[in-house]
Amino acid sequence: MNRLRNLFKELKRYPSAVFGLVIITALFAVAVYAIVSIPYEQAIYLWRGGEQVWYQNPKNAAPVWFNWFSSTKRPETLILDSRAGDAVREVTERETGRNITLTFTFDYAYDDFPQELILYYHNTYEAKEPFATVYFYTPDGREIRVASMGVAHEQSFRFSQADKLKRRLGTEFIIEGLFADPNSDPEDPAPLKGQYQVVIEGVTFEKEADIQAELVMHGTLAGWAGTDHLRRDLTVALLWGTPVALLFGLLASFGTSVLTMIIAAIGVWFGGWVDELIQRITEINLVLPFLSILIMVGTFYSRSIWVILGVTILLSIFTGGIKSYRAIFLQIKESTYIEAARAYGATDARIIFRYLIPRIIPLLIPGLVSGIPSFVFLEASLAVLGLGDPVLPTWGKIINDAQSQGALYNGYYYWILEPAVLLIITGFAFAMLGFALDRIFNPRLREL
Repeated sequence: MNRLRNLFKELKRYPSAVFGLVIITALFAVAVYAIVSIPYEQAIYLWRGGEQVWYQNPKNAAPVWFNWFSSTKRPETLILDSRAGDAVREVTERETGRNITLTFTFDYAYDDFPQELILYYHNTYEAKEPFATVYFYTPDGREIRVASMGVAHEQSFRFSQADKLKRRLGTEFIIEGLFADPNSDPEDPAPLKGQYQVVIEGVTFEKEADIQAELVMHGTLAGWAGTDHLRRDLTVALLWGTPVALLFGLLASFGTSVLTMIIAAIGVWFGGWVDELIQRITEINLVLPFLSILIMVGTFYSRSIWVILGVTILLSIFTGGIKSYRAIFLQIKESTYIEAARAYGATDARIIFRYLIPRIIPLLIPGLVSGIPSFVFLEASLAVLGLGDPVLPTWGKIINDAQSQGALYNGYYYWILEPAVLLIITGFAFAMLGFALDRIFNPRLREL
């Protein structure tokens, strides 16, 4: 505990380290929040569910905070559900059924038109389906009959596909026709701002039958992170990408650093053919194409994140770090306290793990922390290449989807920038902390 207190006192001398530590703490808090609020099974279901799960979201919608930085207010997605009390519900009982009226009211204060209006019916009946007529009321008092139809148990109705409504409005662009200000230029229509209503007048033909509905207005903005081509809320992948990235980076860096140090210590202590074998394996591994091997494993064997992690650690153990540690251990091996340990009969394992390795742990910690970003970027790079874990939602997979759907070409910059910024922030935070730790544990760097 005293050593930890002294370490934190030293870190306070470096504002960059404090800033990096704050960011890292925030990242771990986000990771814990993601795991607790969206359990693993739910996260996988949400991410792989596609349009069936995210039917209420528009495709390729930017985040809602875009309106904070623009003078032109773009429409945000609106969801009203009568089952949740979002509609005024009036029921009149009849001998053979019910008259049910659902009134959805919403304010529209945007400078552009929404993408779509959709009604999702959730009806209850046994034999004969209810009949519903839909009306649209504008802020200036106009009543527009949208459609009349029989409605099944689960049925959707898109306003833009109502052919009869096109004739009533006299335009092919139904949504613009519904929301356009009659006094605006027909060549460049503007939406009429104010309070709108969508009214469903339903008739059931059974006493216990019922009509419930959702009104969904697809805007050009949705959620805090936007949506992708499958209507998925990118918040899920951004949140869950945090624990995946941190776990991969920490395990890979820790496993590589610790195993490299242990193997180097064993080679130095036993010497002879053991040391020679370790050095020859290291030299062979240094010339192997690391990324190419990972690509081959992901292509021909498995893209599981655990397989990739294991291969990454295996290929990263026998690198230049072995030779660096070996040079240090050769000096420590000749120390007098090592001779004393030999004299009183300490075992090989005790000397390696109690006397050799502890001496270079101060050199291990900065390298371990600084190595985390490289492995985080490695996992993201593989996902960008299409070799990420097929199940997990990650930052790299978001970028891969964005590339395959032409996000930059179509102007969906948020789709790439959000995960890219998180990757940069993560790397920046660990790098700043690693540099500070290097100066703390290496006195020769303190004056630089």
